[in-house]
This record gives sequence, structure tokens and C-alpha cells, in this order.
Amino acid sequence: MTETHQVVMRFDKLRRVEHWLLFISFTTLAITGLIQKYPNNAVSLGLVALLGGVQIVRILHRISAVMFVLEAIFHFVYMGYQLYIQRKKASMIPGVKDVVDAVQSTAHNLGLRKEGPKMGRYNFAEKAEYLAVIWGLIMMGLTGLMLWNPIFTSKFLPGQFIPAAKVAHGLEAVLAVLAILLWHFYHVHIKRWNWSMVKGTLKREEMEEEHALELEEIEKGEVPAPVPAHIVSKRKKIFFPIAAIVTIALVALLYAFVTFEETAIKTVPPLDELGTVFVPQTPTPLPTKAPTSTPGPQTELPAGPLTWTTGIGGMFEQRCGSCHGAMGGLSVKSYEDLMKGGKSGPVVTAGDAANSLVLNKLVDGKHPGQFEPDELEKIIEWINAGATK
Repeated sequence: MTETHQVVMRFDKLRRVEHWLLFISFTTLAITGLIQKYPNNAVSLGLVALLGGVQIVRILHRISAVMFVLEAIFHFVYMGYQLYIQRKKASMIPGVKDVVDAVQSTAHNLGLRKEGPKMGRYNFAEKAEYLAVIWGLIMMGLTGLMLWNPIFTSKFLPGQFIPAAKVAHGLEAVLAVLAILLWHFYHVHIKRWNWSMVKGTLKREEMEEEHALELEEIEKGEVPAPVPAHIVSKRKKIFFPIAAIVTIALVALLYAFVTFEETAIKTVPPLDELGTVFVPQTPTPLPTKAPTSTPGPQTELPAGPLTWTTGIGGMFEQRCGSCHGAMGGLSVKSYEDLMKGGKSGPVVTAGDAANSLVLNKLVDGKHPGQFEPDELEKIIEWINAGATK
């Protein structure tokens, strides 16, 4: 406590810097992640355009993810230093008292208890938030690395794990953002503005409400005795080599994961980078015209009288058979079918080509199926000669 006895030192500069790095990385992850999860939202579209496109958004997201993991590595190494060398208490680990404090605090807020519980350096709410960050680090880290390296992941896990990881990653992100906005933001910035991660200190009345046990220990002078220098030196000789090996291994593993594949970050290049886009020389007419028969080799007719069996039937089959089959309506599959006609009645009037409906349809040139001029002359000759079989 300072000389004025009005403020209490809570966090040193290193802890405050660590918190700001966490704040920057988490906020960037949240923004760049949510606008990818909800890409059609108007806010998302505006932010993507403001940041320079989805390619930049993805790069920023992954840079923030690397920053978050590096900060976590430092946190755990430094935590090991405090626990092993300095022999500080693991004051962030929840216990039975935290459950009791939560119940008593709820009762106090509901007016069922006159006084709130006395809590230590970290209260039950802060411990719950800390565990939530650890859980988020594990969940978001694993699913994020799976999405970053989908091909590598599918070599060890079924392909269904990739979309499952995407769903889990996105929903956990939404949960984390809601927890920060509804829980952390209220307790730290709305209920009372907490300056401890900016100035490093808390006012005495804030300590009395949220950390009364720690305040009592400080005022009573119940501070753990410093570890003798020779013991600290001995512990450092053991801790530093192990910490260095673990740190190097974790950083190398992280580097391997983030550089192994580029599949998850590559996007389709912008239109101006694609070169000339194929444009047909003749646009497709709208509405699309009905298919027309492809001109083929003319049917060779044998010498002698023209009949259905000596070539006329072959010409009808070649020019009209693809449309006029046996699926209802007019059919040219046989002599009998042609002579029977279709829904409009007979199409061939034997001996009178001029009044035959089939000729009227073909002569105007609008029918999809068309005969060559000399073929049409033979059909007219055949009909005028009696349209024999």
C-alpha cells in the first residue's frame, strides 16, 4: 500500500503489458473472425471493405492468432517462474472457498445476506474468467490450427472433422465475445471502472469490496518472506534450461503449423488479376431458341418409284425423328404413324402435297427440323404420287 493508504498496488508493469497484448490480440481476433463468420451482414461488408478486403482480414486474423499463442507461451513460462523460483501461491486456481463465495455473493446481491464474502487476491469471478480464457485458448487453438491446415488434419482425422472444427471455432468465438461484453465489461468498466491494468493500482474501498482478505494480509504485514538468494540461484539453474527448451519447442511447433499449408488463407484473386474472362463472340439469344436438327448427308434414294420404304421414311427419320418419336403427338417412326397424324389431325394428304400439313410446316422455314431443298422436292413428288408405302 502507498504512503497515503488510499491505493494498493495490484499489478507490475510486466503484467500490465501482458494484459494489453492479450487485449489487442483478442479484440483483433474477435473482429476479423466474426465478420468472416457473418460475411453477408452489412457491418461485416463495411469492415471488410475498410480493412482492404477479405484477404487482408484473413491475414490479420492469423497474425493475431500467432500473437495470442505467443503471449500464452510467455504467460505459462512466467507462471512457472513465479511458482517454482519465487514460490508464489497459485492464487488463480479455484477451490471450495470460491464456491462458497459465489453463493454468498449471490445471496448478498439478492438482499438475502447483509454482507458480501471476503475474497482473496483473485475472486471467484476473476478465476472463472481466467479458466474461460484457458478453455478458449485450447478450443480455439486446436480448431483454428485444424482449419489452417485442413489437408494435414484430414491425414489423421476423418474429413468430417474440418466442418465440425469450423462450427466449433465460430460458436466458441461468439461465446467468448459475449462473455467479454456481458460479464467482463460490466464488472471492469460499468459497475466500477477498474484502473488496475492501466495504473497497476486499486482504491482501498475497491479492495475492501472485492479483495478484502488480501487487503487484510497487506495491512497486517503478512507478506511471504523472500526466498534466500542462494536458493533462488539454484532454482534458476534448473528452471531456465528447461524453460528455454520448452519455449523453443513450442515456438518451433507453432511456426511449423502456421507455415505448413497455405490452403486456408488463399482466396480467389480479384477479377483484375484473373486476366481476360471468356466472352462468347455470339451471345446466346434470349429466350433460347429450340434446338434445330443438324444438317447431315442427304439420303441416297434408289432409282424407281418413290415410296416410304425406298427412302422417304429414312429422310423423315433423319430430319424429324429426334423430336417426333413415340412419346405422343406426331410420330415419324413408321409409315402408319405418319399417316395417322398428330393432335392437329392427318399431316399427309395423299395425292395433294399443297394441302398436306407437313408441307405447310416445312415450306415456311420456321420449323426446327428442315429438309434440304432437293429432299423437299422428293417428298412433294412422293405425296403427289399417292404417298405409297
